Amino acid sequence: MAIIEIREISKVYRLGEIAVNALNAVTLSIERGEFAAIMGPSGSGKSTFMNILGCLDKPTSGGYLLEGADVSGLKRDDLAAIRNKKIGFVFQGFNLLPRTSAIENVELPMLYNGVSIKERRGRAEAALGKVGLSGRGNHHPSQLSGGQQQRVAIARSLVNDAPIILADEPTGNLDTKTSAEVMELFVKLNTESNITVILVTHEHDIAAYSRRIIKFLDGNIVSDEPKTKT
Repeated sequence: MAIIEIREISKVYRLGEIAVNALNAVTLSIERGEFAAIMGPSGSGKSTFMNILGCLDKPTSGGYLLEGADVSGLKRDDLAAIRNKKIGFVFQGFNLLPRTSAIENVELPMLYNGVSIKERRGRAEAALGKVGLSGRGNHHPSQLSGGQQQRVAIARSLVNDAPIILADEPTGNLDTKTSAEVMELFVKLNTESNITVILVTHEHDIAAYSRRIIKFLDGNIVSDEPKTKT
């Protein structure tokens, strides 16, 4: 069964009396354990699509089934609960709290789940270990390189055992070598932990780490190229 099933989703934004069609009846399935890259120029609809996938926005019409449950019509609080349990987010700007240690940044998603302090700390330490940052938990973001900060952000996306990671231009602020290291980490999480990874990028060499490239243009999917799993 597909972990994500998008059925003829459209999104219309209104700017005064003008209607802007950001997505036009998009249909797409993503299987559990896939690694897919979303590409397209500015204004192509890819960011709107990712916001809907991440339950940050709702479609104007159409259906979105997440692990078999239709989430397209849920209220804001219900969407927030789904996000916290089902989806880990990684952003270009890392989105770490600057005055908070790495381990405390990783613990943040668990604060909303009523997880005990002891369990929070244990799960955060384990997540930092998965991304190669054991022993760095007490460091603040300013004491870490860009690549290490992104690893903290990836660890944060893992702590609630979400089956999906949505990564929005995760290498946009990193140099070539560090970008490769971060992408190898996504590949490892995908292959070893069967986490579904969906990546937005405008860089073809970054998209090449995925097994499927989906290209958007003018609110439509114009190509969808699955790759043979090796």
